[in-house]
Amino acid sequence: MNTPALDTALAPRALYQDVAERLREQIFNRELEPGSWIDEQKLTAELGISRTPLREALKVLAVEGLVTMKVRRGAYVTEVSTDDVRQVYHLLALLESDAAGDVARNASPEELAQLRSLHNRLELEVHQREFFFATNEAFHIQLLSIAGNRWRQQIVADLRKVMKLNRHHSLFKQGRPEESLNEHRALMDALERRDGALATRLMRAHFDNGLAAAAG
Repeated sequence: MNTPALDTALAPRALYQDVAERLREQIFNRELEPGSWIDEQKLTAELGISRTPLREALKVLAVEGLVTMKVRRGAYVTEVSTDDVRQVYHLLALLESDAAGDVARNASPEELAQLRSLHNRLELEVHQREFFFATNEAFHIQLLSIAGNRWRQQIVADLRKVMKLNRHHSLFKQGRPEESLNEHRALMDALERRDGALATRLMRAHFDNGLAAAAG
């Protein structure tokens, strides 16, 4: 069966943005493995597009850190090293712990209720890894949104994209979802008690523990 051309599904966005989103999904779903060469000819045929929007899309993904461009060799899905993972977790710990403190001090009751609702979903999904993974990310994104600071949000969004390249993401480790949930319980309690200093410390520890699991 032929894959329909993306041109027919264009919204207001430029074609290369749709192509970038499609490739992003393939990378995150491991349809394009870390370290693998991106076959431009094959992709243009599959997507029904010319090479121009594909190459523009690859430039976008290169800026995000998902693709590495090599001179005269083409584009490759970025393969993250142990040091890359350590650096990403370090930055996420700094940025998200700062955000957690802000939320504890400044969030409205309605905003805290939004986080509580997401946390309650985590309680139900702890043994359903893919759902837990998605809800966990939604919780962190919502916390950042409530904290404000669009620059912090953008940096974290880019860092989280790179983190998804890690073959040994912490939540893939046996027993880590349960540990993560316990950490979320303590964090949620600190947020609702308006204890900014404790929320900051707990979020920092949450990422430190995640790094230990990912590197272990």
